[in-house]
Amino acid sequence: MSIPAVAASPFVPPPIKPLAICIRDLRVSYGKFDAVKGISLDIPQGEVFGFIGPNGAGKSSTFRVLATLQPKFRGLALVCGLDVLIMPQQVRDVMGFVPDFFGVYEDLTALEYLHFFAAAYKIPMSKRKGTIDDVLTLTDMTHKANSPVDSLSRGMKQRLALARVLMHDPQVLLLDEPTSGLDPRARIEMRELLKALREMGKTILISSHILSELSQLCTRIGIIELGKMVAQGSVDDIYRQLQLKRIIHVRVENPAADLLERVLKIGGVDSVEKQVDRWEIRLHEDQLSVADLHQALVEEKARLTMFQPEAMDMETAFMKLTEGKTA
Repeated sequence: MSIPAVAASPFVPPPIKPLAICIRDLRVSYGKFDAVKGISLDIPQGEVFGFIGPNGAGKSSTFRVLATLQPKFRGLALVCGLDVLIMPQQVRDVMGFVPDFFGVYEDLTALEYLHFFAAAYKIPMSKRKGTIDDVLTLTDMTHKANSPVDSLSRGMKQRLALARVLMHDPQVLLLDEPTSGLDPRARIEMRELLKALREMGKTILISSHILSELSQLCTRIGIIELGKMVAQGSVDDIYRQLQLKRIIHVRVENPAADLLERVLKIGGVDSVEKQVDRWEIRLHEDQLSVADLHQALVEEKARLTMFQPEAMDMETAFMKLTEGKTA
């Protein structure tokens, strides 16, 4: 009895997420001074993109263009498919911008402040209280609702600024140095809040000098210097581009006498340093991935009781990619 042939299922590629932010050859000048020199960037919906660079590198100028506050520029800038130059009001409807300074009306309470901006966002009176209650809860500011704005700590003011831009439920958030000047506890709390927004599906473009926090929070990172993007991608991508060495901590049970020599011959292994209770393997990730190193060690009959890659050090990447110059 013949068995009928089964037609192979056609390959269906995964859906491509639409772009929340699209920048092409962006150039911003102030007189003869060129602040941004041809940046191009794609950020899909739902991504958290970290913008890293020294002061004067062009981060804030790029933010101002996307926030429709810098009408004089060359190139293309789209937010949710909307041209920021042609349709600025529509862009503001889908975008929330928190600049690196907090402008306040100091004679208002936090609640009055939010009511003022709810009116500015033209939120109907019937929905205003519920909307304000929601953003106060999300930013954990309910207990400070009746506090004067000028009495709030910097961390609380940053949360209030975030609550303000969340009232119209924007799809895209532009956060320029949101953790600048915050104490360690406030930075951790802000980071947890941003993670919650990421889980809600918000697209976030965030700039910061606290590189370790960006590497934990962001799906991709861009490093900018002198108005140019010098590298972008995931933390792993940037490490591979720079050919930086990843340190892997390994503990081997009863290693064979020649095991160390064999490990050194594995392609991609730069060196092995013997510590008291472990080996430190320095790995060229552009030549061999961490997973492939693990497989190679197993194939060499290494009985591993510990295999621990060190976290990527974004400061190292930043210093190698840039010279600390400003435009």
